[in-house]
Amino acid sequence: MSDQSVSRRHFLKVSSIAGGGIMFGFHLLTDASPVKHAAGAIFSPNAYVSIDSNGLITLMSPNPEIGQGVKTALPMILAEELDVQWDKVVVEMAPLDQSKYGSQTTGGSGAVRTRYTPIRNAGATARQMMITAAAQQWGANEDDCYAENAFVIHKPSGKKLAYGDLAAKAALLPVPANVKLKDPKDFKIIGTRVHNIDNHKIITGKPLYGIDTRREGMLFAIVARPPAFGKSLKSFDDTETRKVAGVKNVVAVPSRNLVAVLATSTWAAKKGRDVLKVVWEETSKLESTADHDASFTELLKNYSEKPGRNDGDVDAALNNKDYKLVEAVYETPALSHANMEPLNFFADVKDGKVDLYGPTQVPARLRTEVAKAVGVPEANITLGMPRQGGGFGRKLQPDNGVEAALISQAAKVPIQMLWMREDDMQGDFYRPPSMFKYKAAINSANELVAWHLNAAVLSGGRASNPDGFPARAVANYRADNHSLKTNIQTGPWRAPTSNSVAFADECFLDELAHQMKKDPIALRLELLEKAKDQPVGKTDGGYDIAKYKSVIDLVAQISGWGKPKKPNVYQGFASHFSFSTYAAHVAEITKLKDGTFRVTKVYSAVNCGRVVNQSGAETQVEGAIIDGLSHALFSKVTFDKGAVEQTNFHTYKFLRMKDAPIEVIVKFVPSDDAPTGLGEPGLPPMAPAVGNAIFAATGIRYRKLPFEFAKA
Repeated sequence: MSDQSVSRRHFLKVSSIAGGGIMFGFHLLTDASPVKHAAGAIFSPNAYVSIDSNGLITLMSPNPEIGQGVKTALPMILAEELDVQWDKVVVEMAPLDQSKYGSQTTGGSGAVRTRYTPIRNAGATARQMMITAAAQQWGANEDDCYAENAFVIHKPSGKKLAYGDLAAKAALLPVPANVKLKDPKDFKIIGTRVHNIDNHKIITGKPLYGIDTRREGMLFAIVARPPAFGKSLKSFDDTETRKVAGVKNVVAVPSRNLVAVLATSTWAAKKGRDVLKVVWEETSKLESTADHDASFTELLKNYSEKPGRNDGDVDAALNNKDYKLVEAVYETPALSHANMEPLNFFADVKDGKVDLYGPTQVPARLRTEVAKAVGVPEANITLGMPRQGGGFGRKLQPDNGVEAALISQAAKVPIQMLWMREDDMQGDFYRPPSMFKYKAAINSANELVAWHLNAAVLSGGRASNPDGFPARAVANYRADNHSLKTNIQTGPWRAPTSNSVAFADECFLDELAHQMKKDPIALRLELLEKAKDQPVGKTDGGYDIAKYKSVIDLVAQISGWGKPKKPNVYQGFASHFSFSTYAAHVAEITKLKDGTFRVTKVYSAVNCGRVVNQSGAETQVEGAIIDGLSHALFSKVTFDKGAVEQTNFHTYKFLRMKDAPIEVIVKFVPSDDAPTGLGEPGLPPMAPAVGNAIFAATGIRYRKLPFEFAKA
């Protein structure tokens, strides 16, 4: 159901709460029947604001906070329309409750994008009800009253009443069917800089995260898992483990191929696992990265059964002897999510009930999977969500909560399951590796007339975006996708599909620009003009040409693209569209005295609709840039006989301070459109921008990640 198809009455329900207060809640994506308002009634809202008779205003944030700032941004939207001072509110993370909050998934850069309009409507309706309550109390005309800073003010007389004084009266009013939203020119909170609501707690080390959980009687669980994909648990001997001081129990969960050591501390549990003797047996093929690469190469010798897009006649154009043929193969490796907070979860399974608390991006799905695993109705499961130390798609998998619940059930005690970094690195759902084979044709008029992408991915579904740029701009365009089956776990990784194909697409476009002796930005703008004036094939969906051009033009301006640079300074450009957002980067690299290179500056232009929190938005883009650069230069996961060869951060390398850009400049295209996605779109253009800068500096085209170009 779209935002527009849900009435405001279904967003908002009102009730009086204990102490003469009022609670406003709103359903976002679920239908609801009109509610009869009665003193003492407690409703089940979606996301909500509560106001007590003392004027305390509590704003609830319904989506899991994984570091993307949603716990700050969503309440900002609500506070704006409610007309309350930001520093006078309390923000809390809402518990899992689908009857009140609808979908509480965090993923796909969708939290602000999907909730912006519903939350505005809810806040505006609550504000209007406060105005109505005040007008009735004064016997005044509502048009003579307005709200400001949690007060309703009577314009002619200057009288005012605080929201807290009006809460009980407002609770008895009918919910208005239609309310007027604020004119954006009157926004006081949206678009400003607001510090993350948890900053002080983070800096002072308050227990915000799942890993901080401590409960009475809780034991710590460290788990032994198969050392390779393709192996399963056969048997184990815990004799030595039970001798370790602090170890209380050892339990096996054969259905999950794991053995858990339970102890009074994580250290004792780890020491116990270290001496646990486990026999693993081979139950399926032990795959290696070399096997995957060879299979990709074979797959790409043929077209897929059904192309994702097929405009014109690609074969005829590519075989035209009068055209210049350009070919290239690009490769991207598997990647780990490597969240700073390793996987963990608290579970207490007893008496037919389950108490869960821990990090997840999919709380409802996790609860459902736990219910199936332990045989307990979902209604008997409670799930709390802490702030999370990273997600990036890893916590779209419910395995951590399911494992914790099964261990607690087997051991009959409350436990906190904690993964060591090695567990996290070797038991991930990895970004699937991909291979991209390109062929393009350039005619005698120096125009791009054919583009063929044949892509393969490891159990990742679609390897590329068939309708992405430069589709619609090339007369003969075909996109083929292959998926190679595997027993290795793969899953969404920050900006799925886009994180790989953007590197390949944008570097190959750069190759074409140099072959055509055209400026890389000029070529893209030329193609966008063709997509606008002479579109080829289907034009519905895909990208918005004007928005695409807006970020290209802006980043060219702020980076001084095409203007003379200092000696040994070179620039590379890339852009990409994902999650309804457009991002363009210019990476600036400097050749150092020892002949190596460093990315010293990154310019970024983003069109993400209206920016809710200027500070949070910049942080998200900056973080995506650093993340993208880190994985472009250093990170990869490889497999040998089913085992992950990288075990910790000494072998799975990340960006260090010495390699980070000295400056990152982020600018947003001004927009009155509703917000679009922002947590992920800044990452995909980073690797190709760097790759294209390397070529500008060296004339060497790196077509495989990570670059490791500093040694080139």
